[in-house]
Amino acid sequence: MKTVRILMRAVLLGMVSLLSFANAEYAKYKDPKQRVAVRVKDLLGRMSLEEKIGQMVQIDRTIATVQFLKDYSIGSVLSGGGSTPLPQARAADWVNMINDFQRGSLASRLGIPMIYGIDAVHGHNNVYNATIFPHNVGLGATRHFKYRDPELVKRIGAATALEVRATGIPYVFAPCIAVCRDPRWGRCYESYSEDHKIVQEMTDVILGLQGDPPSNFRKGVPFVGGKDKVAACAKHFVGDGGTTNGINENNTVIDMHGLLSIHMPAYSDSIIKGVSTIMVSYSSWNGEKMHANRELVTGFLKGTLKFKGFVISDWQGIDRITSPPHSNYTYSVQSGIQAGIDMVMIPFNLTEFIDDLTDLVKNNVITMDRIDDAVGRILLVKFSMGLFENPLADLSLVNELGSQAHRDLAREAVRKSLVLLKNGKNESHPLIPLPKKAPKILVAGSHADNLGYQCGGWTINWQGFSGNNYTRGTTILGAIRSAVDSSTEVVYRDNPDSDFVKSNNFDYAIVAVGEAPYAETAGDSMTLTMLDPDPSVITNVCEAVKCVVIIISGRPIVIEPYISSVDALVAAWLPGTEGQGVTDVLFGDYGFSGKLPRSWFKTVDQLPMNVGDPHYDPLFPFDFGLKTESVPSIVARSTSAGVDGKPFVFLVMISLIFALYFTGQAHIHTKMALILLVSLSFSG
Repeated sequence: MKTVRILMRAVLLGMVSLLSFANAEYAKYKDPKQRVAVRVKDLLGRMSLEEKIGQMVQIDRTIATVQFLKDYSIGSVLSGGGSTPLPQARAADWVNMINDFQRGSLASRLGIPMIYGIDAVHGHNNVYNATIFPHNVGLGATRHFKYRDPELVKRIGAATALEVRATGIPYVFAPCIAVCRDPRWGRCYESYSEDHKIVQEMTDVILGLQGDPPSNFRKGVPFVGGKDKVAACAKHFVGDGGTTNGINENNTVIDMHGLLSIHMPAYSDSIIKGVSTIMVSYSSWNGEKMHANRELVTGFLKGTLKFKGFVISDWQGIDRITSPPHSNYTYSVQSGIQAGIDMVMIPFNLTEFIDDLTDLVKNNVITMDRIDDAVGRILLVKFSMGLFENPLADLSLVNELGSQAHRDLAREAVRKSLVLLKNGKNESHPLIPLPKKAPKILVAGSHADNLGYQCGGWTINWQGFSGNNYTRGTTILGAIRSAVDSSTEVVYRDNPDSDFVKSNNFDYAIVAVGEAPYAETAGDSMTLTMLDPDPSVITNVCEAVKCVVIIISGRPIVIEPYISSVDALVAAWLPGTEGQGVTDVLFGDYGFSGKLPRSWFKTVDQLPMNVGDPHYDPLFPFDFGLKTESVPSIVARSTSAGVDGKPFVFLVMISLIFALYFTGQAHIHTKMALILLVSLSFSG
């Protein structure tokens, strides 16, 4: 019995010890069954000042180390434009790099996971082999699609989220919801439109990136709906598209009514849709830097609009509060944090920021309440997106990167984004749809066989690239060769002289011209001209043969001098990797449906000029866009009128339409054929 009592006492002591250990280890913030607010409060209460300030830090991957992340409890790491683990890195390379960083964070005292962010502004654009979608200006042209698909940008957001998650990244600096009011701005292609109503509509991309919040979800609270979704970032708050003369990072001169009615509405919509983060603009409003504007960041965004996610600076954004940048960094830290910035994209001098902010708090210049507000918002996003439960990525989604389904979606977006500005020298002789079968056609211009030019800035590198070797896709030339009949000879010359064009007896020509890639300030332009020698290419080709000119640009550019010489003109914006979307509409597999999201000026002297302005006199007005029918729909419409009880007429109609199309005469005789067919269908 004595032995039994000793054993029972040992068991009881062991149970007590285990329970004590379990109670010591239990922390509410680690318990996913607890409400998010409870978890945030519990974790905040356990954190030191140093750990809180660490959470407010975002550093670039080039200086990040496992030890840094562990020792400083770093809140976030990012890839700046073009910053990759390896040249042509695979999805697995990204996952492995990010997981290594994350293990450093998880090894910190409290094990708070970092959040990795990247620019994914038109697909997962930094990553080799990713699907590159049209830039936002092109998506703004899709809104009037005949059988309108309001889900298009949402589907693009969902596809982008999958490709981003395939590389282990849970956070994107997108979408840009600027309202570009002057195309001279180098970021105008990142804006959906000059019209805030279109920009508001396009905030549905957030629902694709993050998922649909449930109907009872509280307004202003961030929402991320699972491991195949990402936290989004609406940017750049606020007025970045309205700067004087379109100069990047400049001053937006506008009264409060104008700011609220033009530049603010899309932020309200984004917050209602659960956007997780908002990035502050480099620009100023009436002379006050937005990174230091407490009235708008804390007062209006967090107060009036009730935004509960976190506010992040732009790259070295607080440095630029002073002029020259970084000339009084302590003041910049104080101004930015007091304005309401929660996370600072430093991205390199982390110890300087940490030391300055620590001193400001210890000297009671910045209150602990402000620090707790910032860190609480950061933790709220991390808890809401499940980062504590699933901090490490796996390889389960790697096949989503550049998948055929996503490329098909991008191709659809391209064809819906193209705007037909001119079709034939007169209405009775349209050139488009082009015949697929012709003896010999010419493809010319600087942009016909250049994937980098086709994608624009923010592609692989910050400023984009030139050529076809930096990622995978289909150029316009490649798409043309795939689309035409096998008997059609396709001749390509980027800069043909007039004698060459005249001597070759081409049936028609397709000329692709436009802008070289650029991003941000590098794209600011007071002239808005196309690349040399593109103007002479248009002249040499279009004066000798019927031609379609395709403009590849991030905004309207000077084209009035060339209008009279071209037979057809297409605004293709920056379509991305899927050039087949261009040929889908050129050759009539689908009809043109896009509408201008921006007014197309006659001369740059008219700028800024937006729809509704007193001096409004554009070359092509906002919302302009010619429509065409696809060849299959013409066939269907024509045959349906004559098939009822007239099988012979039905066969004649089919034969005539396809004969005209595939022998290259559709662009001349389509209307004559339809008149004949209608006459036949009504004959006795």
